Parts: sequence; structure tokens; C-alpha cells
Amino acid sequence: MLLSGMTTSPSKFTNRLSSETSPYLLQHAHNPVDWYPWGEEALQKAKAENKVLLVSIGYAACHWCHVMERESFEDEATAQLMNELYVNVKIDREERPDLDHIYMEAVQAMTGSGGWPLNIFLTPEQKPFYGGTYFPPVPAHGRSSWKDVLISIADAWQRKRSEIEAQAEKLLEHIQNSSSFVGKINLLPVNKEGLVSKEDIDTMRENLLSAADKQEGGFGRAPKFLQTQSIKFLLHHFYYFKDEAALSQAELSLQKMLFGGIYDQIGGGISRYSTDAHWLVPHFEKMLYDNALLLDVLAHAYSITKKPLYKFYLEHAYKFLIKELKAETGGFHAALDADSEGIEGKFYLWEKSEIENILGDEATYLIKHFNIQPDGNVPVEHPYWKGKNVLHRSNFPESTDLGKLNKSIQELYIHRAKRIAPATDNKIIMGWNGLLLTALCTSYSATGDEEYKQEAIKLAASIKKLFSKKDGSFHHSFAKGTAKHNAYLDDLAYYTHGLLQLQEITNDVNYLEQARHVTEYIFKYFFDASDNYCFYSSSEQTDIIVRKKEFYDSAMTAANAVLAENLYKLGAYYQEECWTSTSEKMMVGLNEIVKKHPTSFATWAVLSQNLLIGLNETAVVGDDHLNQLVNISKIYSPFRILMGAATPDEEWPLLMHAKSSSNTYIYLCRNKLCFSPTQKLEDHQGALLASSLF
Repeated sequence: MLLSGMTTSPSKFTNRLSSETSPYLLQHAHNPVDWYPWGEEALQKAKAENKVLLVSIGYAACHWCHVMERESFEDEATAQLMNELYVNVKIDREERPDLDHIYMEAVQAMTGSGGWPLNIFLTPEQKPFYGGTYFPPVPAHGRSSWKDVLISIADAWQRKRSEIEAQAEKLLEHIQNSSSFVGKINLLPVNKEGLVSKEDIDTMRENLLSAADKQEGGFGRAPKFLQTQSIKFLLHHFYYFKDEAALSQAELSLQKMLFGGIYDQIGGGISRYSTDAHWLVPHFEKMLYDNALLLDVLAHAYSITKKPLYKFYLEHAYKFLIKELKAETGGFHAALDADSEGIEGKFYLWEKSEIENILGDEATYLIKHFNIQPDGNVPVEHPYWKGKNVLHRSNFPESTDLGKLNKSIQELYIHRAKRIAPATDNKIIMGWNGLLLTALCTSYSATGDEEYKQEAIKLAASIKKLFSKKDGSFHHSFAKGTAKHNAYLDDLAYYTHGLLQLQEITNDVNYLEQARHVTEYIFKYFFDASDNYCFYSSSEQTDIIVRKKEFYDSAMTAANAVLAENLYKLGAYYQEECWTSTSEKMMVGLNEIVKKHPTSFATWAVLSQNLLIGLNETAVVGDDHLNQLVNISKIYSPFRILMGAATPDEEWPLLMHAKSSSNTYIYLCRNKLCFSPTQKLEDHQGALLASSLF
């Protein structure tokens, strides 16, 4: 199988990765390194030969992974050293995020930082004892050379094995304890007053704003990641409490990202992070999860502000996903590489003279709009980037001539398409597609554009087809016609969340029943009743040294937090008190740390704020219920369940107490308080905005 943008060439070497399906592993299939995939063969070989396991973890779109491959893994002398001294294992972090989480935490504990490529040395029993990220071929910038590391670790294993094994035991104990920082909580039902208070939310808001960059948007210093959940918290805070400062920071952050070089102004889509504080120079890889989360927060921003700017970027980002990442088999591919022709960002950079040659007399307008400079605008020392420009906007004035601008952009897009494009990582990952499923549903609700709804329906069908097993369990990834690996908690939680959103905009209870099935599966194989949280990996995953629990947001939303929201909504749909109370206990257990560190626990903060206001439980009953449901689904409500029928239905708690009538009534309850039924949409919208607390 070829990745997009790759060409064939005769291979001098072929290793065991050649039979894998992961695009990343296949990239290394012709290294002279005798790579093994993670599995019983490699693990048993290490034990039988008493050799250290050298585990190298990366992903297909990772620039520095490619650099280390070219410098070290393709070098025959280096490969010979690795083959003689170690059992060498390659892991795609996107196929095995459970292993990546374990060994990333080990490296962070040892070195204080982490990233990819991740290179770690394990005892034959899989226990980590030394590791790091990128190692150069010769000593440089305070880093030991890769060859020196290989030799010194092998020597230490021979001479100081007992010390190494003792160190590995301590490190393993640290990793095991890191999943247990949440204190045991009261297992009795939690009172509403015990969940979260307005003062708690105010503290989250203050701490989040104190971490915000008030000039350039975002949170913290460079490198800057998107942190869309933090932005969503601020958007919701404005919606609930009319907090202008919260809205201002949310919009500043969104607009700086959208106008910056981190966003592809020509083809759409956003890169994983900005290397600088100004959002100018990105790390050019584009991940499905980032773009799904961007789509979702843009839908929230447009729903709340109704500013055309957010709808413009929403449509632009959506078109990127359809053009560049949609798979013929159904679902969406994982990522686009940062590199093309071995150079990071080459596909995306422009010289001023090049644009003038393409656009002729029309170039002046675009050059000014995108801040293109004669000598380039990239303040980074890089041989290729000298004289090049990253297209970015300073602003997007209402007077912008969109027709003229879009015509020029389209011409550049056509010209750029003639370049050698970055490779596509064509894995399809269940959880990342689940994030997009939610984003498509919120995009439909925000805009009313039927295309988003239809794409969501097709995506839900694809996820079910690609990842469901006959025994009711689920796969994690799909590539080269094959689904592999057991699903992880984020796969299942994100998918369930998307199903709940899809039921809301379609009124198809089959999606609700699917969501219930997935949640029951989670409780059977992931749930820990001792603290009410879920492990990241299934109890059936037997090839890992520890089952971890993840609580904080990484580049993606915290799976336990998404699960907590799912449980709360499903508990309301089905009147399953055990699910609702479990959700509440999950919230209580983390309340203090969420207050202190809302940027790291932003998904929990979003849920906390929504729970403070209360879940809007909406039912529509009557002959015209379908039309009214369509109208209601387009009325913004951050935290809602929604269901309708022609007549009352004893099977569903939301519908059983409605009255029979040829007229169509809208029923709304919140915090165990029900509003008067109404036939008018405007009355329902007013009730949604009304708060019984504040």
C-alpha cells in the first residue's frame, strides 16, 4: 500500500512491518532495522535472549519521526548496532494509544518532558527504565547521539542489571499510582447542591482567564495548542451569564487561530499546534481530531454570536474534511503529514513573486490581505523557508470583497495542487470519527444546512460498519481493509456522544439504543466500581503492564468526562438513576482539581457549568412533532435531550406524561422543574434562556 504523496522504489531491506496495515509502520517496513510490531513474538524473543526491548513510538504525520528515521533508522551502521543489541519494536501511537500513554508517562517522569518520536528502553518484562524523544545521529544541542545511547544502555544492562530492574520497578509503581490520584468518594446519591456551585464555576472562569493570552489569544505560552474546550467553556459562560470578558477571550482565541498561519487559508483545515505565540508558524501536520474539535467549537461560536465570520470558517473547514480526509470506504482518514518531499511545510509556503506570476494584476489585493512579504514572513531559521511566506490575516474586515478574494484563493489552490502533496495517513480511527460525528451534528444545529445532517447519518453508519464486531464488541482502527485492536475508552465515549447528538437532530431512537448498548459495554469491560471512573483500556487487553485511567484533556477531550456527560443524558432518557448518580460522583471526585486547573480539565469544566444550569429535557408531542423537532433542534441549547412523537409513549419517560392532542405541544423540564407546555417556539426559546438558579 502506498501513502498519498509517496512513490515506489526498489527496497534493499524488508522487515516484519511489511505485513502490517498501519501507514506509519509501513513507512518503516524497509528500514535496515529488524523491526518487530508489538506482539508476542517480540516479547518472547526479548525474554528468551535476555535482551532489552527498544520501543520506538511515533505516527505517520510526525515530522521529527521522519527526521530520526532518515538520520538513524535508515543508516545501516546504526541499524546493525540496534539489531545486535536489542529487540526493536515499532508502535504506531494512533493504533496503540494505551501503550503510548504508559510509556509517554514514563519518559515524562524521567526527563520532565515528552513528545514524538518516543524512544524507550524496557526490560524483557516490558518495564521502562530509560527513554527520551528525538536523538540526533551525532551529539548536538545538549543531546547525546543515538549511537552513544544505544551503546551505553546495552553496557549498563550487562553491568548494572539489578540496579536497572530496581529503577524500573519504582517507575512502574509511579505509573500505577498516577491513575489513582482521585480520592475515593461517597458512594451514596449526591445532592444537587453537592455537585458544583456558582462559586466553583466562577473560580474555574477566573483561573482559566488568568492562563489566557490577552494579546494573542489561546492559553499559556508557545507552543500553543487549540484548547477548544477552554474556548467552549468561555462561550457557554457568556451564554449563561452574559460575561463579556469570557466572550471576548473566546473570540480573540478563535480569531487569532483562524487568521493565523496555523489555519490553511487556501485549502482549509488547521494544523496541530503553533510553534510561536502568534499562531503564525505551525507544525504543519493536520489531524482529524483537531479539525473535528475546531468544527464543533465554530458551530457553538456561530450559534451564540451569529457572526458570519464563524459560518465562513465552518464551511471552509468542513470542505477541507470532505475533500482531503473522507475515505471511500466510509469514515475519515486520520491525518495529513507535515512534510512533503522531505521538507516540513513545503506544500504550504509561498514566495511573493510566485503569487504575482499566478495572479497577475489581481495579486496586489491578495498580497495585502495575507501579509505576504518580498523577503518572506517566516521568522524561523530553516534553509528552505528563507524568502517564503505563511499566508495569514491580520483581520477579516466586513468590507472584504469575498468574491474577489475567493477567486484568487481558488487559483492558488489549483496551482498548489500541482505540487507534491503531503502523505495521507489513511487509517480510520473510531474515536476520531466519533468526534467528527458530534461536530457534524452541532454544525447542522448551528446552520440548518441539511448537508451536515446527511453527512452525520452516513458517518454513523460507517462507524458502526467498520468497527462493530459480531460479538457486540468494537475495534479501534481500520486500515488496508482490516479492522484491528480492541476499542479504547475514548473510541466508545466519543462515538456514544455523537450518537446522542445524532438522535437529537433526527429523532431516531435507534441511535439512542446504540448509545445504550455501547455504554453497557463500557460498564462491563472498563468501569472500576471502586472509584466510579473507567480505565482507558478494556479488561480484555492483556498485553500491557498497567491499565491506566485518563482524566485530563490532551489534544482531545478527556474520555471519562465525555462518558460522564453521556451517562447523565442517558440516565435522563431512560430514567436510569444509577447512570445519573455515577455521572454526578465522577464530577464530585474531580471538582477541586478542575477548579484549580481548568485548562487541563476543560471538558470537565464545560460539563460542570452545564450541570450547574441544568439539563434541558425537551419533548414534543402532537401531529406536527417532526416539523417542530426540526425547528427546535436549530435553537441553541448547550445541554439538552430532545425527543418527539405523535402521541404520548409509555416506553419513553420524556414522552409518557404528555397529553393527547391534535395540537403539537412542547414540554420542557429542568432541575426537576417543568415549564408550562407551549405551542410557540418563541416561548420555548425564552424558557431555554431562563435560569431557575440565577
